Amino acid sequence: MVKRTCILLLLLLAARWPASAQGVAADLAILNANIITVNEKQPRAEALAVKFDRFLTVGANAEIQALVGKHTRVIDARGKTITPGFIDAHMHPTPIYPAASELSSVDLGPASARTIAELIAALKERARVTPKGQWIFGRRYQDTKLGRHPTRWDLDQASTEHPIRIGHSSGHLSVVSSLVLQAAGITKDTPDPPGGAFDRDPSGEPNGVCRERAAGAAVNRAKFPEPARTRGDELQGILRCFRTFLSKGITSVGDAGVSPSKLRLHQDALAAGQPVRVYAMIRQQYLAEAKKLNLRTGFGSDRLRIGSIKMGHGNSLSGRTCWLYETYADRPDYYGIPPARSQEELDKHIFEIHEAGFQAAVHSNGDREIDMVLEAFEKALARLPRPNHRHRIEHCSVVNPGILQRIKKLGLVLALHSYIWEHGDKMEAYGAKRWGMMHPNRSALDLRIPVAGNSDWGVSAADPLLRIQDLVSRKSAEGKVYGPEQRISAEEAIRVFTLGGAYASFEEEIKGSIEAGKLADFVILSADPTKSAPDATRRIHVDKTFVGGRIEYDAGAPPAATASR
Repeated sequence: MVKRTCILLLLLLAARWPASAQGVAADLAILNANIITVNEKQPRAEALAVKFDRFLTVGANAEIQALVGKHTRVIDARGKTITPGFIDAHMHPTPIYPAASELSSVDLGPASARTIAELIAALKERARVTPKGQWIFGRRYQDTKLGRHPTRWDLDQASTEHPIRIGHSSGHLSVVSSLVLQAAGITKDTPDPPGGAFDRDPSGEPNGVCRERAAGAAVNRAKFPEPARTRGDELQGILRCFRTFLSKGITSVGDAGVSPSKLRLHQDALAAGQPVRVYAMIRQQYLAEAKKLNLRTGFGSDRLRIGSIKMGHGNSLSGRTCWLYETYADRPDYYGIPPARSQEELDKHIFEIHEAGFQAAVHSNGDREIDMVLEAFEKALARLPRPNHRHRIEHCSVVNPGILQRIKKLGLVLALHSYIWEHGDKMEAYGAKRWGMMHPNRSALDLRIPVAGNSDWGVSAADPLLRIQDLVSRKSAEGKVYGPEQRISAEEAIRVFTLGGAYASFEEEIKGSIEAGKLADFVILSADPTKSAPDATRRIHVDKTFVGGRIEYDAGAPPAATASR
């Protein structure tokens, strides 16, 4: 309380007298920088000062030098670029375990498994050191890079004595081995569950690929033991996870899907010194518990805050399961997988979240499912008007002009994808005629719809500089551009990943830009993203990451041990 009172007094002084006349010594001064402030009133500056955990002054070198005292730490930026700390507004932080640990899952992404044979070999190696009968998990395979989805018979080549489940990069599909299907009692006569589907061979036999809710149906029925893990294991794992985020300049995240157990883990991590700020987006199934505790969006501190109620309505873009009005270009009889929830059920859930005083954050990708979400929001707001609700749609990938106009009218916030670098090839399934209205960042900004930048990690890399490149270039790793009309400028992309994320969490008054009074979260970069070639932004690296004016990552420090989730 004393510290906060001092900060308020300093800010009042700053508002009345020039900084040089105040006699206030900064804790930290950074000089000779190229500062991108994301403050429209002062877009660029060359120096900044920090007192306690806030920006004291931003301006010219001479102005900041006047605040240098006996105990001020002074950093000469030598012309390097500074931006606000990046805010990843929608991601899924999970513990990262050492690669050799039985708690880790096998990395099957394109950098590790380029072929089905390499995928099988990686799983076979894990089976060699895993007790028989215990789960083997793999993650982030990409069927488009492998040439096809793996099947149960591929996984059986790795082991028939271990249950195996591997996850698709989208997070919406899994492949399980024959042992899992047999233990779950899933056969050719098993119907698809609502909101999910089992892929099948020509005879109707499930081939192991489980889409959406089918994966849970298989795994939950199988009931094989998982490796034992302690709370200490999870704590060290989540600390390791957040250290990787800091190395990419991320100072705040929106954790999209928090349970009571996950919230306790965040609290433990905070007590252990985890510095990244967390906006905890509570899973919908825990809404009743949150209501009993009289919680609301915004409860907490600037380190850990209760955020929205996160719910899903619809499926995956990169998994090619989202529900569309027109068929997929590569499957003329396929519209995606319809949501399991009816319009009436959706209306009820959205209104309950709205009435309870929470922000709603609804995962939805296909135009057909998005229209259902918009109808539910329209009904809730007509029944109970609420200014500044900032309800969100997460991803909102396939749209049309009518959808965007409804979003604008409703005052919604969009957490749009920026993952074409990794997943542009998945957009082929939707056909070129749709690309210009997928990931509609340009259209949304032109309509002044608030947009919050995010990686949806682990769907794509939690690397804001790569994500900024994606927004600017719309180019995949294979070199193909998808929907160039939705490109935005580097300045706009930086704003989306800073102030855009702060707005989405009702925190634009305390972070998201570099200006006096705001939290001193910022990064020093090796180059200026606004002056780099669009395809080179990902090669810019983070020199230092500051949270609350403290260096929490320094590229010059010894690197952390290699780890794997």
